[in-house]
Amino acid sequence: MIFRTFTILLGSFIYSVAINALFLPHHLLSGGLTGVAMMLEYLFHLPTGLSVAVLNIPLFFGSYRMIGKRFTWLSVVGILSSSLFLSLTRAWVIPVKDPMVAAIFGGLISGIGTGMVIKNRGSLGGTDIIAIIINKYFSFSIGGIGLAMNGIILTIAAFLFDVEMAMLTLVSIFVGNKVIDSIQEGFNHSKTIIIVSDSCQEIADELFRKVKRGITFIEAEGAYTKKQRKLIYMVVRVMELARVRDIVKRIDPDAFLSIIDTREVEGKGFLKE
Repeated sequence: MIFRTFTILLGSFIYSVAINALFLPHHLLSGGLTGVAMMLEYLFHLPTGLSVAVLNIPLFFGSYRMIGKRFTWLSVVGILSSSLFLSLTRAWVIPVKDPMVAAIFGGLISGIGTGMVIKNRGSLGGTDIIAIIINKYFSFSIGGIGLAMNGIILTIAAFLFDVEMAMLTLVSIFVGNKVIDSIQEGFNHSKTIIIVSDSCQEIADELFRKVKRGITFIEAEGAYTKKQRKLIYMVVRVMELARVRDIVKRIDPDAFLSIIDTREVEGKGFLKE
């Protein structure tokens, strides 16, 4: 918990720097309730940090009752620290002249900060908490809920300010979400491989020696040929994929390979480097 709390504090600081140093000077928005707080600053000159804290107060109680104590505590740390850092870094500005560069670079930095918070089971409040609550009770996609709410916020921004601001904000949200996904899944993604071959045992022995990954045999039957055979099922890193292909094709040039993207892998037989 100490490590998670420290990382969430660091992540919220990075996120706050992106808001103050890149978004606000170019009148761009962030996603979620922070974007609403920024609109309030543009319209009524209300400090973004204060608005973020106030807007999230009702969500604390909903999170505590509907999600859990630990998540709520870590979210409180994220929200209050981001509000504090938004106030402390208020005068920070990164000298960028092009709004598009500010949107891309701001999305990158804010995505790093948000990703660090989410990776450690916390949140920066706002739409994250709302999406998790809706997902828990109605099984809607968290990503879809967040996208819908951000769509509403950007539509309002387009009417209140201008379409260009909304489009640049959309660019920053897209970049930020990509960075968050990379932090959550890791940069060395995994692949699930299914191999169909008449030389499964020989291929498996060679893969054990050269790749050193867990392998499972699956008994199967060809629907057309009615022939009984084994399938090889294994999960590898992307960096190991070319080696697996070479081994399989060298032993059986006619082997059938199915390669599938895998978002997360845990358990015996797949040690994380």
